[in-house]
Amino acid sequence: MTRILLPTDFSKNAWRAILYAIAVFERTPCTFYVLHAHQVSPSGLISTMNKERGTRLYTIMAGEEQKKLDKIMDRLRKVDNARDHFFEGHLVAGSLLSVLRNWALRTRADFIVMGTQGATGLKEIFMGSNTVKVIRNIDFCPVVAVPEHYDFLRPEHVLFATEYRHKISKEVLRPLKAIAELWEATINIVHISEERELDKTQQENQKAMHVVLKGMRHTFETLDFYPAISDRVREYAAECDVQLIAMIQTQHSFIRQILREPVIKNVAFRTELPFLVLPEKGQKHAS
Repeated sequence: MTRILLPTDFSKNAWRAILYAIAVFERTPCTFYVLHAHQVSPSGLISTMNKERGTRLYTIMAGEEQKKLDKIMDRLRKVDNARDHFFEGHLVAGSLLSVLRNWALRTRADFIVMGTQGATGLKEIFMGSNTVKVIRNIDFCPVVAVPEHYDFLRPEHVLFATEYRHKISKEVLRPLKAIAELWEATINIVHISEERELDKTQQENQKAMHVVLKGMRHTFETLDFYPAISDRVREYAAECDVQLIAMIQTQHSFIRQILREPVIKNVAFRTELPFLVLPEKGQKHAS
């Protein structure tokens, strides 16, 4: 049973991410946890001197948000009739980051799937939004970021960008392989080269990756580095009809570089594709 966390702020963006998750995993038994993180204190709305009024306001806010969550759960049961899909809705006190961290450990989640603001709002995604906070801070559970206006397409090609600097284990690639296997997709492994040829370590890691992906359709590509990693990834994805982009988050990985690239401030990473971020050491669960 695949376990998927679906955070929602009741926006259309969050709803489309939920529908994407249902579509991607339509062929596998799943439990979907729809989570709304409800702040305990409505800070900024009331003064700390008026605690009684604050308690009443919190109760009212929580009640309204519970009604919205109930509506989402009703809609989900209507749009997804799969017998092996199960939904749980939870209104949880705390920040989004703390709620997702705790529930990812508690449920032994396989994925977190959440919405972004899409291509036109990507500056916000990479410059302090909830999505990037989750990517940066929850480094033990795969995160799928779904652009706001993305319409689900069968994943036939998955772009996996790597620098071959670290040996990649089966556990690290397990989430990527799981999605690819569901749809018999080809994994296009892309190395954006800053050097003329791979060094010995990179060559060995490339061979190891070939072994990990044995039995699955996969290709190896080397692309020239220009003018930025984000631009090159986007161009290749468009050229090869990619439906999902995947990267591993390491200290020196592509995704870290993308988050640091000054060009991001001008919304250079304009991909309209879902983005899968894999933990460097694979998934970690509470014992």
